[in-house]
Amino acid sequence: MTGRVRSTFPRTRRRPWARPQALLTGLATAAASAGLALLGGAGTAHAATALPSHVFAPYFEAYNGDSLSGLASASGNKYLTMAFLQTPAKGSCTPYWNGDTGMPIASSSFGADISAIKAGGGDVIPSFGGYAADNGGTEIADSCTDVSAIAAAYEKVVTTYDISRIDMDTEDNSLTDSAGIDRRNKAIRMVEDWAAGSGRTVQFSYTLPTTTGGLGSSGLKVLQNAVSNGARVDVVNLMTFDYYDGAAHEMADDTKSAAQGLHDQLASLYPAKSDAQLWGMVGVTEMPGIDDYGAAETFTTADAAAVESWAAGKGINTLSFWALQRDNGGCPGTGGSDSCSGVSQSTWQFSHTFEPFTGGATTPVNDFSLSLSPASGSVAPGGSASATVNTAVTSGSAQSVALAVSGAPAGVTASVAPASVSAGAAATLSVATTSSAAPGTYTLTVTGTGASGSRSGTYTLTVTGSGGGSGGVVNGGFETGGLAPWTCQSGGGVVSSPAHSGTYALHVAPTSSQTGECDQTVALQPGHSYTLTAWVQGPYSYLGVSGGASADTWTTGTSWTKLSVPFTTGSSGTVTVYLHGWYAQGAVYGDDFSVS
Repeated sequence: MTGRVRSTFPRTRRRPWARPQALLTGLATAAASAGLALLGGAGTAHAATALPSHVFAPYFEAYNGDSLSGLASASGNKYLTMAFLQTPAKGSCTPYWNGDTGMPIASSSFGADISAIKAGGGDVIPSFGGYAADNGGTEIADSCTDVSAIAAAYEKVVTTYDISRIDMDTEDNSLTDSAGIDRRNKAIRMVEDWAAGSGRTVQFSYTLPTTTGGLGSSGLKVLQNAVSNGARVDVVNLMTFDYYDGAAHEMADDTKSAAQGLHDQLASLYPAKSDAQLWGMVGVTEMPGIDDYGAAETFTTADAAAVESWAAGKGINTLSFWALQRDNGGCPGTGGSDSCSGVSQSTWQFSHTFEPFTGGATTPVNDFSLSLSPASGSVAPGGSASATVNTAVTSGSAQSVALAVSGAPAGVTASVAPASVSAGAAATLSVATTSSAAPGTYTLTVTGTGASGSRSGTYTLTVTGSGGGSGGVVNGGFETGGLAPWTCQSGGGVVSSPAHSGTYALHVAPTSSQTGECDQTVALQPGHSYTLTAWVQGPYSYLGVSGGASADTWTTGTSWTKLSVPFTTGSSGTVTVYLHGWYAQGAVYGDDFSVS
């Protein structure tokens, strides 16, 4: 969204729109009567309160010079989504409001307004991206190549404004920037781990374009990447307008069909979630009146009433619209304006129709997080190590969490004690190695299972010493008959047929929501050139290294093919060797991996 008004308005700072004089004179009075301060300091931060489980939070155009708390008070909106945060130029890692270096993430920028809204029992949802940023490369994850810096920017927004949700408005070029998508989701995972460790509640929503039947393939890949990175997505918010299909639309009906399609897509991505939990991840954003595509997509006041009733009945998470400044009838027949709806309505009519949707703050869905500290350790064969398994309540109440650890290779034992904790408590991961443990780097996965589902964290164990299997890859021919120290996404493992040589080979199992990746971390000499080789077969077989180096190649076929991937290690020497297939394609097999 640009203004969600994509075709008409490039998102630059624009003059405030011309409001009816009665509205202008009423802002200060309305704010005062609600106890909101239009000016002043940011106030004292308090522990962020989770948003209601059903919330109406229309977008506020932060670039128009309007009073955030003043419009919130005048319109009766307790919750607002603030658009947008972006970097001032490609390559920057520092976001500003509207990319304006005069509007940093600081209490001087909207701090007093946000504090006033909080004092009135509401909150804001800062939104990163928007059409102009996504189109121009200034969305922070597209602009910045440092995942830690992206995560730090998200954390700064959380701590500066003491908020509990960040929105990611991801559209246009950001939907096809695979590196930016991956960085964004890795940063989200880092912030979620940070929040869990610091006792904060931080939710993430993705705002994505939609068809009338659910997400398109590019939007779905954003969520698939989030799943593969272990990033929790709390809300998927559909832009239920601008379908660009040349058809006339009944906008309320199309909202319902788009949301149903999303629900079904989420069911495939999150098979452990109940129907109610899936609907509780859905959000919809409308554009009141005539949108920027034209009169064929007109969202009427009657549509608003129908959508609010449907949303309450389904129990979706979020209702929104673009944008608060459009919620008046000041420009009959005009489409795509940032300052009015183009249809006959009273001022704030759409807001008042949607406001009853907000509620459910006292009964959030129970959920928890899990992380390890430290997340890695190094031991000599015969040595031992330990780490703390931290759990935290991320929403609702504490629940019982059963703990287990997997991925220990031959010669290594791992256990978690106690085996069950109440979310918020900690346990200890204990790792012991025998003198026969093969040197190498292994990933142990600690999984916590509660009533709300499973959460996991990883511990990277390095067994020092010489050796390490075939050319630095441990168990490269899988002749142990087991997977360790390899790890695979669900469905992967070792099979006896087909095998390129010997008795066993690796089986990679892609699905509609995962590539099926199997991988192993290998410790090599820093700054050296190597070649990874393996024999593979199957459709879309991808062989490569990541981490301390990045290189890959692929092939497709029904017979064994040898692939080679040259690469140079970085300063640590450590790389992750991987093989994966592609979403919803057939099984892939690998054998005789080596690094030389």
